[in-house]
Amino acid sequence: MFHVVRSPAPLFRLLSPRGGVLVEAVRGRKSRNDPKAKSKADRVKLPPRIDPEEMVVLKERYEQYDLVVRALRAEFKQEIVRRRYENEVGSRAEERAKREAEEHRALMEWNDRENLRLRQLRVIRIQKQVEEEAKKRAEVVSLREEKRQSVLREKEKEILQLQEEVKTFITTENLEQRIEEALDNPKNYNFAIDKEGRIVKRTALP
Repeated sequence: MFHVVRSPAPLFRLLSPRGGVLVEAVRGRKSRNDPKAKSKADRVKLPPRIDPEEMVVLKERYEQYDLVVRALRAEFKQEIVRRRYENEVGSRAEERAKREAEEHRALMEWNDRENLRLRQLRVIRIQKQVEEEAKKRAEVVSLREEKRQSVLREKEKEILQLQEEVKTFITTENLEQRIEEALDNPKNYNFAIDKEGRIVKRTALP
């Protein structure tokens, strides 16, 4: 068999091509692709001779070993089945069920307390909302009423003003009287005023 090794000689490294390797023959195990040795080509491999007494002893020991292993497996399997049974329907299952029931009861009590607390907070919040809405509605009604009263006062003022102005209206009954008053009291609107609003110049009536 050949073994590939790198040469340690510096001179060989210098003279050999870059990356070159040295193939060196070494002793060792054959690979599975190597052919059979010529010296063993005619060899016939025979099985070793069996001692009957030793075979009997080995058979007895193997049977004992098999019995022990099967007994251990059966014991382990029975232990696993027993533990599984206890976990499912045995005392451990009862303890676990009791523990789970106690935990469930504690959680339900906490849930009830939390629901009561949240209900109280919700009732307080709803009451505040109702009060605020009622207050807003009252303010809106008050503002609307004030606006309506203000409009009514304005209308009343306009009516009173119209009633006063009606007295000075020119009608068919007082037409001649108003004409005579206008002729007796002529008014001249052609005048000039200064910055203080005083009349500084007025034209003469024709």
